[in-house]
Amino acid sequence: MTEQRDETGFSTRAIHLGIDPDPLTGAIAPPVFQTSTFLQDAVAQPRNGYEYARCANPTRDLLQRQVAGLEGGRHAFSVASGLAAEDLVLRAALRPGGHVVTGSDAYGGTFRLLEQVWGPWGISTSSTELGDPATLDAHLADLGEGVLVWVETPSNPFLQVVDLAACAEVCRRHGAVLVVDNTFASPYLQRPLSLGAHVVVHSATKYLAGHSDSVTGVVVVDDDELAQRIGFLQNAAGAVSGPMDAWLTIRGLKTLAVRMDRHCANAQVLAEWLVGHPAVSAVHYPGLPDHPGHEVAARQMSAFGGVVSFQLRGGRGSALAVAEATEVFLLAESLGGVESLVVHPGEMTHASVKGTPRAVPDDMLRLSVGIEDVEDLQADLDRALSTH
Repeated sequence: MTEQRDETGFSTRAIHLGIDPDPLTGAIAPPVFQTSTFLQDAVAQPRNGYEYARCANPTRDLLQRQVAGLEGGRHAFSVASGLAAEDLVLRAALRPGGHVVTGSDAYGGTFRLLEQVWGPWGISTSSTELGDPATLDAHLADLGEGVLVWVETPSNPFLQVVDLAACAEVCRRHGAVLVVDNTFASPYLQRPLSLGAHVVVHSATKYLAGHSDSVTGVVVVDDDELAQRIGFLQNAAGAVSGPMDAWLTIRGLKTLAVRMDRHCANAQVLAEWLVGHPAVSAVHYPGLPDHPGHEVAARQMSAFGGVVSFQLRGGRGSALAVAEATEVFLLAESLGGVESLVVHPGEMTHASVKGTPRAVPDDMLRLSVGIEDVEDLQADLDRALSTH
């Protein structure tokens, strides 16, 4: 089933796209090509284009074909981490003097990469309200050429939602490149390229792989010229994922749809329950009707995701105590795995923006809601919240 018909469903493509049983043994699972180099038939005559694993590896190629197909793009590139994916896009799309526009809410590591790594090389950064097309339009009008707009939707950790079609229209008018971090949604819930984005990036470590056992990043594009630049840089700078990490992500993709269904269902139940808890002052989840981005999320996503953030009336002390009191929710960074995780963003995932205008409130916790029984997850949170 290497080639898929257009009408084939998402789950069928996630399981079968690019994968045929091994012709020699009949093995259903694809092999891991754990090799650094490949035998050549004669000088400068590699077999099927494989000469050195930095340049190409069959396991990595399979993952790239799968993710490109699921995102609706023609080209995908698998790299060593989500931040490596971001870095690869910035290298390909910008030159010194370029500018990146972000929202006020995004992964702390993205801000660190932009401001502390790329800033000294002549790439400037500004923030604006990406959810308001008029505000973005006015902001871009003042910037000129060489602009890249970086969108997370839903964002990390406030779960803000950006209307991607409206944002893409504004970017087109100003000649800006629109990059969408689709990590929180995954291609099962949202496909930004179909809404006008130029580039999609993932920390595939999260929902795509889904088992907290690998670190990988992915870039997906439709534009052939941009893909050529990204492919050159991936090879020239060695920005590649290892074959085992690629294989683990291939394995994870097969269950992406059923996992996301459970993540979303559990998150919706917990978000609605947290709204009424006396220890909680605010809940951030686009599946709630009063969330500012609820209507947009309902239009451009098939469900609302598996991440819930909330704030505590008791402030920082209560947030830290609750994070350390849960048992089913494990205190650990990352998200998107089958197990539920709790994190204090201000001290953990977003520590790099601590003390800046982008600092996360210290009364906030972020939940990566796993696929356990939701009754157990609710009881775990209730116990932790009720004693702190």
